[in-house]
Amino acid sequence: MFSGIIADVGVITRAEDREGGLRLSVKTGALGLDDVQLGDSIAVNGVCLTVVKIDGSEFTVDVSRETLNCTVGLEYQGNHVNLEKALRLSDRLGGHLVSGHVDGVGEVLSFDDLGESWRLVVQAPYQLAKFIAFKGSVTVNGVSLTVNRVAGAEFDINLIPHTLAATTLHELKAGSNVNLEIDLIARYVERMMHADSELAL
Repeated sequence: MFSGIIADVGVITRAEDREGGLRLSVKTGALGLDDVQLGDSIAVNGVCLTVVKIDGSEFTVDVSRETLNCTVGLEYQGNHVNLEKALRLSDRLGGHLVSGHVDGVGEVLSFDDLGESWRLVVQAPYQLAKFIAFKGSVTVNGVSLTVNRVAGAEFDINLIPHTLAATTLHELKAGSNVNLEIDLIARYVERMMHADSELAL
């Protein structure tokens, strides 16, 4: 489990094809790997991945073909990626509860400088639109963000300079694809609302 508060921006130093997926090596600086062990989870651009090797300030993970098919940003050497270690029970929850299981890929429609902030407009996949609510939470490339407007499957987010400086979101532009994870609570509410009718069939 994660919070969506990014600890560091890393870079993919190697992306090796393997049967069924990729093996990625990621170089990090501020994340700190002293307390990370083999088998621990690290969110990479919002994708929960298992550490299989640690070498100084670099860690290695395996990514399945299924994960690659439903995410973006993990395929290429040189890509910058948002990084967050899994939460400990004693950690502050500064964002919201994030599972690291990407629900779909959205498309950036616009990214505009408003002076003191930036407005990011994203088109979500149709099947995810009902889970995105005004003033609710959504995760974009692993970053916990608050939704400021919803119109159909489109939603707006206001980004402050600190968020842009501390994440890869400043690299986005119209046409960019992003990993989206909906709020866990919205997922369970939807399931509870329809469970009785589904189980009766």
